[in-house]
Amino acid sequence: MSTRRIGQQELADRAGIAVSTLRLVQHGATRRVRTRTLTAIARALDWPDDHLVRVLTAGQSAAGDDGEETAAVARQILEGIRDIRDDLRALLRRLDDLDRQRSR
Repeated sequence: MSTRRIGQQELADRAGIAVSTLRLVQHGATRRVRTRTLTAIARALDWPDDHLVRVLTAGQSAAGDDGEETAAVARQILEGIRDIRDDLRALLRRLDDLDRQRSR
């Protein structure tokens, strides 16, 4: 919600659910939440329909994984690895410079 810059009322309206229901979901309601409620919230947030169901079921896809989300995560991981590689290269250059300065 904070990323989308919307409040509970707006999200509830977009999802077609009561604010009280949204609050229960946000706070980990102990009662069973309907899949269609989670789907409505996910759609209102522009997420895949089964995203919240998968989160609640520890990553098991309710509607079958089409691979798009997996590919997006893989791209993020690769980008992170590239950033780390670049940082390591910069650190190695600095260490080489320090070694050269010490040996003078």
